[in-house]
Amino acid sequence: MTDTGLPMTVPERGLPARVRIHEVGARDGLQNEKTVVPTGVKAEFIRRLARAGLSTIEATSFVHPKWVPQLADAEQLFPLIGDVADVGDVALPVLVPNERGLDRALALGARRIAVFGSATETFAARNLNRTVDESLTMFEPVVSRAKAAGVHVRGYLSMCFGDPWEGAVPVPQVVRVAKALMDLGCDELSLGDTIGVATPGHVTALLTALDEAGVSTGATGVHFHDTYGQALSNTLTALRHGVTTVDASAGGLGGCPYAKSATGNLATEDLVWMLDGLGVRTGVDLGALTATSVWMAEQLGRPSPSRTVRALSHKE
Repeated sequence: MTDTGLPMTVPERGLPARVRIHEVGARDGLQNEKTVVPTGVKAEFIRRLARAGLSTIEATSFVHPKWVPQLADAEQLFPLIGDVADVGDVALPVLVPNERGLDRALALGARRIAVFGSATETFAARNLNRTVDESLTMFEPVVSRAKAAGVHVRGYLSMCFGDPWEGAVPVPQVVRVAKALMDLGCDELSLGDTIGVATPGHVTALLTALDEAGVSTGATGVHFHDTYGQALSNTLTALRHGVTTVDASAGGLGGCPYAKSATGNLATEDLVWMLDGLGVRTGVDLGALTATSVWMAEQLGRPSPSRTVRALSHKE
């Protein structure tokens, strides 16, 4: 909270008492930077996020450096943040694209991984060089081996609301792939609005259809981009539906290197400001988080796009 007593806490009935923020700034945020951020800066960013109270911080990605050079230092970074778990009960999930990525992650002791699928064929082809079903086949041994090793698995599903090449994505199409991911054995599912075109009614329709298909709301998170200024309204809609996990990026960092129309993620500070006002607990110290994003913006040489960061730091 801020020292002005704002925002005033005015709870809304029917919302979850607590929301887990899945912080993606260090991975999804930094992977879209034009310049490579030094490994030591990334490690310090993650430490500061943990000290601000974030309990799930996606650390890096074990993809081939050719595809995401900004995260080519995964082997160097992960050992540097082993002390982060000492800050509290902090989880450090990592993204793995295939079995080779899983091997690299397990060798460093990763206990949480994520696989990244697509609800549309065009994005699957551009991002994974496979069809949707071929990508699911590729994920099957990754998930089964991870589960056998006692590792928690998250399934990301991108292009759940719209695709820059295919346009609007039919709800049944998303449900089919989401259910297939969960049937592989994923512990949780993150629904991605990769290009930020979702609106509240669309969010309700998809979550309702997933419920009817047997995909538990309790195992579902949401990942909204703010391209059209809808990320917070879509998030609130999801919370009213019972979702308790929300992806967000400190300072609003990020986009998607394979979908050029994708702009920044929902800023974690903007999310926390809303949740603080609603009386929904997150465990996050907004002042410490804002200071972290101001520091990271200085490392990147530009102001944070987060409205809350700008307001609290008096930087336009």
